Amino acid sequence: MSAVATLPTVKATINGLAVEVPAGTSILDAARRAAVKIPTLCKHKDLLATAACGLCVVRNKGGPRLLRACCTPLEAGMEIVTHDHEIVDVRRSTLELILSNHPADCLNCGRNGECELQAIAADFNLRQDGIKRYVKDVPPDKSTGSIILEFEKCIKCGRCIQVCQEMQDVWALSFLERGINTRMAPAGDIALADSPCVKCGQCSAHCPTGAIVENDETAAVWEALHDKEKVCVVQIAPSVRVTIGEAFGLPPGTNLTKKLYTALRRLGFHAVFDTNFSADLTIVEEATEFIQRFVHKRGPLPLITSCCPAWTDFMEKNHWDFIDNFSTAKSPQQMLGVLAKTYYPEKAGLDPAKLCVVSIMPCTAKKYELSRTEEMYASGHKDVDICLTTRELARMLKQSGIDFLNLDDGTPDSILGEYTGAGTIFGATGGVMEAALRTAYHYATGQKLGKVDFESVRGLDGVKTAEVDVAGTKVRVAVAHGLGHVSAVLEQVRQARNAGKETPYHFIEVMACPGGCIGGGGQPYGIDNERRRLRAAGLYQDDRDKAVRCSHENPEVLRLYADFLGKPNGAKAHELLHTRYTARPLYKR
Repeated sequence: MSAVATLPTVKATINGLAVEVPAGTSILDAARRAAVKIPTLCKHKDLLATAACGLCVVRNKGGPRLLRACCTPLEAGMEIVTHDHEIVDVRRSTLELILSNHPADCLNCGRNGECELQAIAADFNLRQDGIKRYVKDVPPDKSTGSIILEFEKCIKCGRCIQVCQEMQDVWALSFLERGINTRMAPAGDIALADSPCVKCGQCSAHCPTGAIVENDETAAVWEALHDKEKVCVVQIAPSVRVTIGEAFGLPPGTNLTKKLYTALRRLGFHAVFDTNFSADLTIVEEATEFIQRFVHKRGPLPLITSCCPAWTDFMEKNHWDFIDNFSTAKSPQQMLGVLAKTYYPEKAGLDPAKLCVVSIMPCTAKKYELSRTEEMYASGHKDVDICLTTRELARMLKQSGIDFLNLDDGTPDSILGEYTGAGTIFGATGGVMEAALRTAYHYATGQKLGKVDFESVRGLDGVKTAEVDVAGTKVRVAVAHGLGHVSAVLEQVRQARNAGKETPYHFIEVMACPGGCIGGGGQPYGIDNERRRLRAAGLYQDDRDKAVRCSHENPEVLRLYADFLGKPNGAKAHELLHTRYTARPLYKR
């Protein structure tokens, strides 16, 4: 029997503690394994080390200089000291330098209480200026309506730039100027709305300070709730139910769906809907569209999902030659919005002009989606009026005095609230594909699928491919999440197309954010792959717990078609639930 290959390891000590780690492990990561915390502001688990902030300095016994732990591999025999008088003094001086270029208005900051710089400054007991402040007065960039850049709060850690350029392949942010005048800004020093930005919000999710935050619209929601002339209704996205608890100290993945229903009614919403319902509806429309293309040859393949607005924006700017491949089905947010102002008021006897539809989404790009005139006024009114992120909802709940975690369980308004397991997994990468395959199989064969789990499209690999057997026919699928992974997939399709060959994939799912919506730019801070895994696990458990796990079996969706829409992909469904796409310039002029 052959021996099992093992990775080489190195042995060393950290603060006198023996450690053994795989060769190449940084001192920072090795220290974490030994339960030693080394402060850092630039290093994030998602990102490569840049050594930009200088806080993670450590000493190797006998060495002549301090080492930056984030980018220095632990070597055999090292005797690392992470905390002594000199090291702490160096870190304190470094923090004072950072703070000398940072405004002292924490109470007015969107990250107050959740700021990494604030937390480390408190750890070092920095309560007064050690160095005279020099804060450049630069007005914020609010041009997108989704994300706000507060330039003066930037600490030049480089996280946002690495995320935007390397992880997302968007290239909307860069460093400008040099020395003390170095600053983060849109490339070319233009407005963010005029840049290639797709509003995904991954920059804000990875920023350690309040330099990049979502456009907070909680005041507009409070105003609407207090307006006696308005009837406010709300929808909650699939992933929000397993992330909102983090804002209240619960582990990632804790499912708080039923408490959310109760809390939203306590806030004053007249009706509480669930975007999982319209996720089921999206699947019925999208799977029907796929069968028309795949089986009946009515349209080009591959079919590409379109429920992520940051992805559609990215496609229109960078891959417009795939517009004809995009599913025309609107996103679940938009589908529920138009039904909330057509089907719901018809059934409830309400004036749609008085309705205010609020959505709770994991994503800053969902705010941008409300401005897409191609799809936002199908009801004759603005279909969704205000979009809040998960973080904004958490702030509203805390302001309200509601003891959220001790609420009784509630129920949604069933007319637009009943959902299946397929609807809930929309929030994780691969979930849209899996849900669509469950329904497409039924539409193609007329049979009930025995095993509904398509585990090959799950997980956090940047690109996942699979071949699925549908009644003897092979369906080739690909799933990409994080925009940095999508171009390679599309290039395979493009090369095959240009060569006159068969497409390598019949169906492609793309989510802009790593992990899908569970890793959205509007989710609670502290994202990393472990948190993504736990959040996804919460959604898959919700799927397993549902008695009905296929979208086409949702009884309320079936009733909607019978009472209002007619048939999937029919005339009325296309009028209300479908949209179009337009090639856009990468830079606005």
